Amino acid sequence: MRKVIRHRLLSKLDWYIIRKFLGTYFFSIILIVIIAIVFDYNENIDKLSKASTQEIVVEYYLNAIPYFINMFSPLFVFIAVIFFTSKLAENSEIIAMFSTGMSFRRMMVPYLISAAFISLLTLYLGANIIPKGNVIRLNFEQRYNMSHSSSKDASDGTYNIQLEVEDGVIAYIESFQTYNMTGYRFALDKFEGKKLVSHMTARNISYDTLSTEKYHWKVRNFMIRDLSGTVETISQGSEMDTIIRFEPGDFLVRKGQHETMSSKELRDYISKQKQRGMANIQEFDVEYNKRYAMSFASFILTIIGVSLSSRKRKGGMGLSLSIGLGLSFGYILFQQVTQTFAITGSMSAFWAEWLPNVIYIPIAVFLYIKAPK
Repeated sequence: MRKVIRHRLLSKLDWYIIRKFLGTYFFSIILIVIIAIVFDYNENIDKLSKASTQEIVVEYYLNAIPYFINMFSPLFVFIAVIFFTSKLAENSEIIAMFSTGMSFRRMMVPYLISAAFISLLTLYLGANIIPKGNVIRLNFEQRYNMSHSSSKDASDGTYNIQLEVEDGVIAYIESFQTYNMTGYRFALDKFEGKKLVSHMTARNISYDTLSTEKYHWKVRNFMIRDLSGTVETISQGSEMDTIIRFEPGDFLVRKGQHETMSSKELRDYISKQKQRGMANIQEFDVEYNKRYAMSFASFILTIIGVSLSSRKRKGGMGLSLSIGLGLSFGYILFQQVTQTFAITGSMSAFWAEWLPNVIYIPIAVFLYIKAPK
């Protein structure tokens, strides 16, 4: 009975399409990953020569492979669909399917199942596997000075920090240096409602990295004004140990830090920083939304690819492939442009990552309607 039900749900033809689709996808993605590794090795051969073979293979390239797979996945979903479907159309196999009474919508079922598998795979890789690998890969790049970015790493220090450390408690640091974990020109204000009840200033504040207690700070050359009573009182001191509920990791952003966090960690971090009023979370918000938007793109690109390549053409797959590649590269370019707007704060991260999908959905619907039935 179980075999009969399975046969009704997915026929041999469905499994044939799924195997061919996924086989073409994985073959093409493995091929491009190998090419990317060769180019990367040639570009960094001088720096990689300083590392051992085991470090290069285990720490760098084994952790870079999932990263490359997710990077190229949307493009090669498209290429795999067009290449395989054009072959079916060229061999008149799609015509044979339609002659048996199969509708175009029914033919799409194995394609969408394959797209769902790829979507879930890329989502899982992006949410869990790649962040862990990126920690090792980025440490390797930093150790052997392989960074391609000329921008200053924010973890070297930062300026003008203002955040809410507790309800009604606002901290301000003019500058913070990581080499000694010290902030300069510190201020801490406590409010009850809209009333200021305490104001502390200090020349510098240092995070105690040796303490077993969390949020342990040393405040030096401080002055505290207590405004809670009817009479203002002032106290001063040269040094004081205190607990202030924030730590350097709450405002220091390391280069590539957003790539090393799982989706759950990203969600919690973004929520926490928004509550504290921190503004340096654009890259984190973009990365979080990007993982879901790019996974969903597999469905849109699959529908476009099948609709374009399911018709038998005199010129073979050339026209379908060129149109498909144009749409695919347009999608990737559009996503990069909107992502830049999000990082600069001109657009919300959600719309920056989902807008290409929103625009390409009508294209997919139009091509689906125009596809041969």
